[in-house]
Amino acid sequence: MCALLVVAGCGGELAQQPMPSLQNNHDWPTYLGDAAASHHSPLTQINRHNVAHLEEVWRYRSEDIAADEVTQIQTNPLVLDGVLYGVSPNLEVFALDASSGRELWRFDTPRAFSLMPNPNRGLAYWASGDGRAPRLLFTADHFLYALDARTGKLMSSFGNRGKVDLREGFAGLDPASIAVNATSPGAIYKNLLILGSRVSEFGGAAPGDIRAYNVLTGEQVWAFRTIPAGGDEGANTWPKDARSHSGGANSWPGITVDHVRGIAYAPTGSASFDFYGGDRAGDNLFANSLVALDAATGKRRWHQQLVRHDLWDRDLPAAPNLISLVRNGESIDAVAQVTKTGHVFVFDRETGEPLFPMTELEVAGDPLPGEHPPNRQPLPLSPPPFTRQHLSVDDLSTRTPLVAEVVRRKYEKFAYGGLYTLPSRQGTLVYPGIDGGAEWGGAAWDEATQTLYINANEVPYFIQMVEGDATDKGVATPRSAYLIACSGCHGVDHAGDGLTVPSLVGLRERMNPLKAYRIARDGRGRMPANQLLPWYGLAAVIGYLYLSDEIDQAPLAEGSGDFAFLNAGWQKFVDPDGLPASAPPWGTLTAIDFKNERIKWRIPLGDYPKATALGYQGLGAENYGGPVITAGGLLFIGATPDSRFRAFDSQTGELLWETALPAAGFATPTVYAAGGRQFIVIAAGGGKLGQMSGAEYIAYALPVELSGATSLPQ
Repeated sequence: MCALLVVAGCGGELAQQPMPSLQNNHDWPTYLGDAAASHHSPLTQINRHNVAHLEEVWRYRSEDIAADEVTQIQTNPLVLDGVLYGVSPNLEVFALDASSGRELWRFDTPRAFSLMPNPNRGLAYWASGDGRAPRLLFTADHFLYALDARTGKLMSSFGNRGKVDLREGFAGLDPASIAVNATSPGAIYKNLLILGSRVSEFGGAAPGDIRAYNVLTGEQVWAFRTIPAGGDEGANTWPKDARSHSGGANSWPGITVDHVRGIAYAPTGSASFDFYGGDRAGDNLFANSLVALDAATGKRRWHQQLVRHDLWDRDLPAAPNLISLVRNGESIDAVAQVTKTGHVFVFDRETGEPLFPMTELEVAGDPLPGEHPPNRQPLPLSPPPFTRQHLSVDDLSTRTPLVAEVVRRKYEKFAYGGLYTLPSRQGTLVYPGIDGGAEWGGAAWDEATQTLYINANEVPYFIQMVEGDATDKGVATPRSAYLIACSGCHGVDHAGDGLTVPSLVGLRERMNPLKAYRIARDGRGRMPANQLLPWYGLAAVIGYLYLSDEIDQAPLAEGSGDFAFLNAGWQKFVDPDGLPASAPPWGTLTAIDFKNERIKWRIPLGDYPKATALGYQGLGAENYGGPVITAGGLLFIGATPDSRFRAFDSQTGELLWETALPAAGFATPTVYAAGGRQFIVIAAGGGKLGQMSGAEYIAYALPVELSGATSLPQ
């Protein structure tokens, strides 16, 4: 049975299009849709011919948040057997009737004190098939929880009455000294949950071991040391006893499992401290690597390190896609990894051999004292990059004469020799920026058309290194708080830029500290409101500005064992209006044709509200949260700070539908069918890029009369 929908055809003619009627549910059973992390749905009830008729059909407020509370929802919800499982901004887990949005149960997650942000991107679902209770596994703070998926109750047989402390299980380390959580859900393999982690990016960070837990008991079954111990493979790429003084190399974006081969593919991040590696000489395996592990034992099968001795925070940012390449009529099973530099590395799943030609790029610039940088970095020659790769003076913003002058002056002060230019005291331009290129939303893969879809950021950053005593690397001091939150505009020397950013030198002679605190908190003129520091951190900055007698601390002697550098924050290179200093587009959506090794299409994605307020549209914007594609020829994506949810024709990039969300949808949508009707749901959590926070999940579908469903589900 098919319903019929009358739509506008070519040349304005009316054509009747068949509408598939869905007789069964179709699930979204794992994070990013399936075990291959394809972001793909085979559903076709909603397609390029009728998507313009989409309407909101239910909305669920996951919790009440205060007007001044800054929270996020990055969750890609699961749907199984007509039940949707999601997570609220403060990590409460809930189950909904997927047809109506009616709440079925809710778990009020206990919270532990943590200094690390802990947004949640999803859950893992395990079912035995033999009658045992299905389980939801998720993390909050430093705990891993197991819930009965039917009731939302803790599984008392798992760990310590339903939870496992993630700080335990690091051999030789005191659990009380470890800061760890997990923002992305673990991957299920048989009766194991394979889990990465988030750790500190400063000195004193825990090592980023990848661990597997028994889903029934919570027992840690195996651990792979991403920072090798003595005698391990890769130990020769670190100083002696690296695990005792180095951390990071953690797999935070999500792990993808080939269930047929029993291989888990884990992308890892940089070693800590991010931007200075004087205490970690060597290439630092297995940081910044795609590591293939035996899913049952944790033994390494192969690895490819994509960034050696990372000094640019070039974490592998997203779960890899398991794809099948068609070459000369034959299918080759491969794994594709997108990167912050705007590249896609593609490897044979079995051997790890590159499936496209590779090259080596020279590292530019002069190393800081005590640093041990590599000479070259690996890059693929194909597929083509999905972002611009260089930022020259001719590529800067010229929106207004003032903008052009300010950004040119600042650009000329930076060290910059291309994609991999070493961090410096004067400030090193990083483009694509520290947040990509690609980010945690990842890419969608269409097997039928051999096309990879990826949204990307094209915003320049800069890294400015300053000398400090060794404690600055691991301890939040008032000075380091200033460097993180304020130095990007006012400078390390507090002097401003002489044009649009005022000097803070002698501030105590011009303004009382309470007024300064309020301006820093609320913003004024071109200065945005504080979004980086808690109130006490901001108060510490004001105290530092008013009470410190010396603006610059004397550097330590180069021969000192305490010689150290820290970065002056994660700073974007922006114009006087706070918009990116590069010429647009500042965010893009790209389709890459793997068969012909070319860009099929690329379009700007989204807008900054402040750009719109200044009269600009269509320039693109930073974006967080990935795309999903369907067999109906559609690509759905939120991700942008303009709080829009959009549907594009996946073949052409044409915008076919968009709607306004109550808050920005910085999350990957979910596509499923329930009650004979296809739905698309997205979490509208906001809370990034200066946008207000929200707490709602919103579902869209075709009107009942067009969907083939006999009535609106109750």
